Amino acid sequence: MKKIAAIICAFNEEKTIKEVTATACDYFFDEIIVVNDGSTDRTADILAELSGLPRLKCITLPENKGKGYAMATGVENSTSEIIVFVDADLSNLNEEHFEQLITPVFSNEADMVLGQATETLINYKINPFKSFTGQRALLKKDILPILKDVKTSKFGVETLINLYYQSHEKRVKYVMLVDLKHPTKFQKTSRNQAISEFVKEGHQIALTVFKNFKLVSKIVNNNLKKINL
Repeated sequence: MKKIAAIICAFNEEKTIKEVTATACDYFFDEIIVVNDGSTDRTADILAELSGLPRLKCITLPENKGKGYAMATGVENSTSEIIVFVDADLSNLNEEHFEQLITPVFSNEADMVLGQATETLINYKINPFKSFTGQRALLKKDILPILKDVKTSKFGVETLINLYYQSHEKRVKYVMLVDLKHPTKFQKTSRNQAISEFVKEGHQIALTVFKNFKLVSKIVNNNLKKINL
């Protein structure tokens, strides 16, 4: 049987980290790894209260290093074959959502599964940003070759992983995670702060694309080959 790990990366998520972590611990994961990415709120205190939960491992980074670094740290500390990344700011997370993410990878129907929360600001059926979701399952061996780049990608991490999988023509499946709620930045912070964070993340995503132009070129070439067949 393949071992399965849930990796939860958190930065100042004191309102939701307990629910997300406890829900993961109630599921049949072999490992639950929470990476506290230099939080300055009560996230660390809440995780300390949960330290007795089975199979839970908490890693605290002394300063905020960015989402990509936190995700890579979780992978490095996992001994499982299947990795399930879960955002720390979710609500209404349940075991069925985990099943939807894991099953296609476990049964070799897909190389990566991307889960889209239905309770979002943008209608999930037409959401153009669905590939940026933080809810995803994949094989550890597939992400290891780019783990060094993942560490430095910050909020471009989802873009990097997506480009890598597309360029290698891996099978990607999308699933709708019904009733799962993922708040927008405007719901979590002030309008000005949310806009500032969007600009910063947009810059990091654009930089990721620029740094990985070879992957983009490979995707284009793959598509051209298919057209010419």
